[in-house]
Amino acid sequence: MRLGWDEIKRRAKAFSEEWKDAHYEKGETQTFYNEFFELFGIRRKQVAIYEQRVKLLEQKHGFIDLFWPGTLLVEQKSANLDLDRAQGQALDYVQGVHPTDQPRWVLTCDFQRWRLLDLETGRELKFHLQDLHKHITAFDFMLGRKVSFETQAGVTIKAAELMGKLHDALEESGYVGHDLEQLLVRLLFCLFADDTGIFQPKDIFLQLIENDTRPDGSNVGRVLSDLFDVLDTPENARQTTLQAELDAFPYVNGDLFGGRLRTAHFDATMREHLLDAARHDWSGVSPAIFGSLFQSVMDAEQRRAKGAHYTTEANILKVIGPLFLDELKVELERIIARKTKRDAELDNFLTRLTRLTFFDPACGCGNFLVIAYREIRALELRALEARWPKAMTDIGDERRQGVLDPALLSRVTVDQFYGIEYEEFPARIAEVAMWMMDHIANNALNESFSLNYARIPLRDSAHILHGDALEADWSELLPPEKCSYIMGNPPFVGAKYQSQFQREQVRAIAGLGGSGGTLDYVAAWFIKAGQYLQTNRGIRLAFVSTNSICQGEQVAQLWPILFDRHGLEIAFAHRTFNWGSEARGKAHVHVVIVGLAHRDHEPPEKRLFSYPDIKGDPVESGHGALTAYLFDARGVANRHLVVKEEGRPINGARRIATGSQPIDGGNYIFDAAGRAEFLQQEPKAARFLRPYLAAQDFINGGSRWVLCLYGADPGEIKAMPAVVERIRRVREFRSKSKRKSTLSAANTPAAFGMSVIPESPFLVLPKVSSERREYVPLDVVEPPTIPSDLVFLLTDASLFEFAVLTSRAHMAWLAHIGGRLKSDFRYSIGLVYNTFPWPEASKAKRDKVEALAQAVLDARAAHPTSSLADLYDPDTMPADLRKAHGELDAAVDNLYRPTPFASDRDRVEHLFGRYEALVNPLERVGVAKNKRVARKTPKGVSNV
Repeated sequence: MRLGWDEIKRRAKAFSEEWKDAHYEKGETQTFYNEFFELFGIRRKQVAIYEQRVKLLEQKHGFIDLFWPGTLLVEQKSANLDLDRAQGQALDYVQGVHPTDQPRWVLTCDFQRWRLLDLETGRELKFHLQDLHKHITAFDFMLGRKVSFETQAGVTIKAAELMGKLHDALEESGYVGHDLEQLLVRLLFCLFADDTGIFQPKDIFLQLIENDTRPDGSNVGRVLSDLFDVLDTPENARQTTLQAELDAFPYVNGDLFGGRLRTAHFDATMREHLLDAARHDWSGVSPAIFGSLFQSVMDAEQRRAKGAHYTTEANILKVIGPLFLDELKVELERIIARKTKRDAELDNFLTRLTRLTFFDPACGCGNFLVIAYREIRALELRALEARWPKAMTDIGDERRQGVLDPALLSRVTVDQFYGIEYEEFPARIAEVAMWMMDHIANNALNESFSLNYARIPLRDSAHILHGDALEADWSELLPPEKCSYIMGNPPFVGAKYQSQFQREQVRAIAGLGGSGGTLDYVAAWFIKAGQYLQTNRGIRLAFVSTNSICQGEQVAQLWPILFDRHGLEIAFAHRTFNWGSEARGKAHVHVVIVGLAHRDHEPPEKRLFSYPDIKGDPVESGHGALTAYLFDARGVANRHLVVKEEGRPINGARRIATGSQPIDGGNYIFDAAGRAEFLQQEPKAARFLRPYLAAQDFINGGSRWVLCLYGADPGEIKAMPAVVERIRRVREFRSKSKRKSTLSAANTPAAFGMSVIPESPFLVLPKVSSERREYVPLDVVEPPTIPSDLVFLLTDASLFEFAVLTSRAHMAWLAHIGGRLKSDFRYSIGLVYNTFPWPEASKAKRDKVEALAQAVLDARAAHPTSSLADLYDPDTMPADLRKAHGELDAAVDNLYRPTPFASDRDRVEHLFGRYEALVNPLERVGVAKNKRVARKTPKGVSNV
């Protein structure tokens, strides 16, 4: 009967305390290691010997301090001696051991300092005696199991993969649906319980599968069914004839094992998958594994449809830290530092923790609830240790068990946590994950106070509603007046990918009327949470979201609802960063985190976390107010101001247009090979094939052509049979469309669906450009090139217009106000160009800016073999081009203010104030002046 890790850890802590003053090798080594082996219930003399003689090189001999053949070699030293030298000596001894007895592990120790080296992997663990209980599982080999120094994240991911294999094998055999999901949830509990002390003795589940099931797997399902019945039956209600192997399992309750499942028929492979999972060390697995597991067993198409993105613990802490955890930690440390009334305040703090409630209305497998519970229990334990310091040191173990009631000592429970989940499987996993974390927290309590407390049978449970969060009445699950915090990671489904039902849900909740806007699915959770807290304005909330809610067209749709209709303010935010997952097939998306509070309870200082590297760590700053775009609102009178799409320029700029849209089904567009082949067939069409420019061609230097019959005589067209055939195909293609405009265009198939045929040089602005570029590449192109609808064009652009549009100021406006396509910049006429605040300039300043713009073009011309993609790749951008842009940026910045801008965010904050003047009627005088300047801009691009 092997000891469980809970008991071993308690023994290790007592061992460390007993030997804290040990230092003398000769006098204390043997007693020290005899007692060390007893930690694991092992009699040292049965497995290991002292002073084992070993032959070294050059006919010399040495003596190993302690040797366990095939397993462990110990080199013991007195305190403060050189452990590097000692380890070298130990490795010499290893070489002298017979090959069949060579150990895998080498321990070098001076009583207080420990080094455990795995000779197979080369990994080394270093710690001090006082921390032995924290690292005791590294000695797993003492119990006959392999040890691993993997990180918790690595252990967690591996566990998810192991269970994913079992899931896939069962599903492939036809064991699917509700029964499969419930079977996996139950197995997850058993696997975790087997390694963490819930099941005693350790590994009884593993031994049950190894010893009581057949190698071909034929009876595994029946054995599991019997086990589940036992786990659902109190000990005093079980049959007296129950076999001992099953009767050793505890009564679990919690409805986890209630209800019969269809018996799963295993084969040898499935049994081996289950054994692999059971052999894995689940004591190092975070309960957040359950979310990762669920994602691991979903295919990519399902993940996208449901908007599922499961999260790392580090990212969850980015939400709950500023939402509530940081504040609670600061408060607790302040109380602990007090010299008077400390105990009373600690009691009040502990009571306050029991009154907090946490709600995740898109909880998935409970990742946010699990980590939040872990952190609240850790705070409770810290407070308890401060409140009862003598209980940890001055009372003996036996007296402590009688004096301290652990059920009263720890009063934070899982039933303070609430969630809503659409799918049944993850909803059940969330409940189990909370029980797992509860057990881990109880173990920490036991370790601190030398108690033996476990909440088995299960009594309290997290409140997880299986339902649609957008249809459910949140108040029925948790009345708002009882709610403290709302948090989570709602589905990210974009407007284009929403089902008809999902679009109707968003439209109904947002109440925008008409088409209902283009809000992402996640926006509905923000709005519904805003409605929910109207009954209790003290609730704080924070959600993870795609960054599209804080830039682009969605800002003007969502934020007036949150600001004006619901009275919310941004309390903290994380600007765009890379959100990773711990599942197989990792999901990586660019997200923001937004924390909100009602303006009646908003904090005086708003916290903003910015990411110089979206994959790196943030930089925190404090602000009086934040805009919906997640930058400082000090430059505007109205912090709720949002940029709205405009049908025409409000800034005095000339209009720009979208390029041509052939709507041809591919019949009018040719690459180089296709063009040559078509001209062989129809040489008369040569003068009607014109260069065709899409964004990718423009940036990367590709060559395509389009058949443009603009201005062609009908007789000429009829004389080209291959052209006539193409026209026929286009008519047929358009006539099958469901769009009215395309159906109408079928009547004029020789023309483009939307024709923009420039007759003079034009400035090209690509609609989409990589986020890696510091500048969106702009350039002037001349006829006969025809721009596609994937670029915008400004005809007869001046050098001044080119200068402003390619400046950092305009790029900053695009990056912060414009939308994104995935993570790439998406240029927009209505949102970016028509709203951008143009600078005023005297003739002298205008001349200087134009000269610097020409310098940019000259720097480009100095690299004639490079495409725009090459020139503007941040890794390969030529130094002369970068220098030219930098000088131009400084000159354009100077048109806005004499003080240099510190960053793009600084620029856009200033521009936002200029935009406010544009849309505020009281500031229209400045706009009129800007218009007059714009009209004076000379036409023509010969100098460009």
